[in-house]
Amino acid sequence: MIRSLLFALLPTAALVAQPLPADSTRGERLFESEHCIECHSINGRGGRTAPDLGRRIDRDFTPAALAGTMWNHAPTMWSAIRAGKVQAVNVDDQGAADLFAYFYSVRFFEKPGDSGRGKNLFTELSCAKCHGITETINPAALPVGKWQSIGDPIALAAAMWNHSASMGAEMMNKGSLRPALNAQDLTDLLVYLRNLTAAKTIVPSFQTTTGADGKRLFEQKGCPHCHAAGDSAITWRLRGKTLTDVAARMWNHGSRMPQATTHFEPGEMREVLSYVWAEQFFESSGDAVHGKRVFTNKRCGACHDQATDGAPPLTVGARRFSEITMVSALWRHGPIMLTLMNERKIPWPRFNTKEMSDLIAYLNTRNNNEHLLYEQKH
Repeated sequence: MIRSLLFALLPTAALVAQPLPADSTRGERLFESEHCIECHSINGRGGRTAPDLGRRIDRDFTPAALAGTMWNHAPTMWSAIRAGKVQAVNVDDQGAADLFAYFYSVRFFEKPGDSGRGKNLFTELSCAKCHGITETINPAALPVGKWQSIGDPIALAAAMWNHSASMGAEMMNKGSLRPALNAQDLTDLLVYLRNLTAAKTIVPSFQTTTGADGKRLFEQKGCPHCHAAGDSAITWRLRGKTLTDVAARMWNHGSRMPQATTHFEPGEMREVLSYVWAEQFFESSGDAVHGKRVFTNKRCGACHDQATDGAPPLTVGARRFSEITMVSALWRHGPIMLTLMNERKIPWPRFNTKEMSDLIAYLNTRNNNEHLLYEQKH
């Protein structure tokens, strides 16, 4: 989970890190103000010397994969920054959280889809019985070309929820069974529909917010009646899920919910999902046992477990580690780390996706207050 740093002289067990709300709009501004855009582009806008972060560079590219990739290429990036005389990036935890939200907003983490399969599903699931591509088949159903939500998964989730009951009733009237959708089904459908001539002018994007009004709306809509704290807590159910996953689940569950008639006005779904979903997406679920081996094999302890070396002990005192904190630490302390490691002839650590996720899980089990003592001295 995206966490803030709370350094206080309290017993470790009593320290509870609070969520650090991520805002994609702030992240977009930071991407430009910290000069990332001078090398990287987003969907073709920006520099050409580094990868376009709006385009998928791998399948199932997760936040852990992004954090690992940034660590692996950091020395090369720093060399390019120096060669191009670009001002060095300074990103704290909040900035890293906002940047991750921005990368998500340009669909960097969405799973890839199959347009051909989506086309078949559009017919097989009886979508075509009501929704035309450009023409109106059912007066109560907009043709695909007019779906503004097709480019915004949060708006899509709201639309699917708001129309869930009426669509289900209409399908029963036409003798069709209400289909269940999984995330891949919905992804394939969206890829197909977005590539239709009628919908090509809609640019896929969305924004998260800090979710400041999300808690009030979550309660006002009656969500806590079912999604109370405990095993059924919605935040844990959404852990690691993309927004397409969420939209599919809302469609499947909508007809069975006692609050199925609750209507979301424009902007309300964005606040609710920013509140219950956004912070969960960036929480690692790695293997701490394997992460301990990663910590040893990458020789992290050569500096971080030696009190005289000046490197902070990587212990879970007041902070909670995540992909967010790993990236912010990289940009704030990485250049000094690289210099010291070169002096000691220690190779720069490289991580694949699983190693990064497992390492984060392990760091969150190192339970003592040494980190707090380091912060007091520095």
